[in-house]
Amino acid sequence: MQNQDEKWMKQALRLAKKAAHKDEVPVGALIVGPEGLIASAFNLRETLQTPLGHAELLAVHKAAKKRKSWRLVDCTLYVTLEPCVMCAGVLLQARIPRVVFGASDPKAGAMGSLYEMHKDPRLNHRIEILGGILGDECGRLLTDFFKKKRLAKKAVRIP
Repeated sequence: MQNQDEKWMKQALRLAKKAAHKDEVPVGALIVGPEGLIASAFNLRETLQTPLGHAELLAVHKAAKKRKSWRLVDCTLYVTLEPCVMCAGVLLQARIPRVVFGASDPKAGAMGSLYEMHKDPRLNHRIEILGGILGDECGRLLTDFFKKKRLAKKAVRIP
């Protein structure tokens, strides 16, 4: 299973790099079912000017449309960054049973870092979580992106 998870995460990383090229926060996501890849997306929050432009939400939406069902009960989400509260809520609603992520998100992560929505006993669905798959590479992509943004901002301020 580890090799499969790494294979899909590498594909999610390629999507995250596409997001970075569009000056979007570099997060990529895939929905994979028994038939293989169902949907893929990367962050488009700036491009679409909506807080709903997270890679996970876009991928879930595409997968549900493709399957003609909001229930994605036999799918795995692969995402380069630990999902936030909003995305975790959508994953629970879609009944996705498994999430594999790369980098943890200590500032907004809802699947182990700040919250553990995936195993809240008050909810009617649980999600198996596997974090840290290619975590260093996923984290480095994000760190480099934000470092570049800060340097660009500094360059504008200096006369």
